[in-house]
Amino acid sequence: MSRPEDKAPTPPDGYVLAEGRGSFSTHNGPYYMRPGDGSMAEQAFYALDRHANGVGIVHGGMLAAFMDGVLAGAVWRGCQRRAVTIHLSIDYLHMGRVGDWVMGEARMTRATRDVAFAEGRAYVRGRDIVRCSGVFKLMNPT
Repeated sequence: MSRPEDKAPTPPDGYVLAEGRGSFSTHNGPYYMRPGDGSMAEQAFYALDRHANGVGIVHGGMLAAFMDGVLAGAVWRGCQRRAVTIHLSIDYLHMGRVGDWVMGEARMTRATRDVAFAEGRAYVRGRDIVRCSGVFKLMNPT
């Protein structure tokens, strides 16, 4: 049974519910995305109790999983190919708390035939809480 504290409020303007992300992300979400055809991938989630550690700070693992998806979204926008993570590097700069909208943005910086690179950030109320970069194996269409 869901509790009121398990529900996110209306997302920020321009964001819609992200669907089709797989069971892991669906379980951890909900995640929201800003549709568009630009090179920047923009996603968000509302920090619920289940996203936090014991002191009400958004768990580092939650931020890592979120940003992994944001970076992969940037790779998709950059080369229209699905990708899996080879390497993820994260610097935790500040914290998000339960009740915050955590915003993420990323862009692909380079791609070869088989590998793509992306970098991004997560922020709360304009303050960076995470900076990250990733390397992704580009999947062949099946």
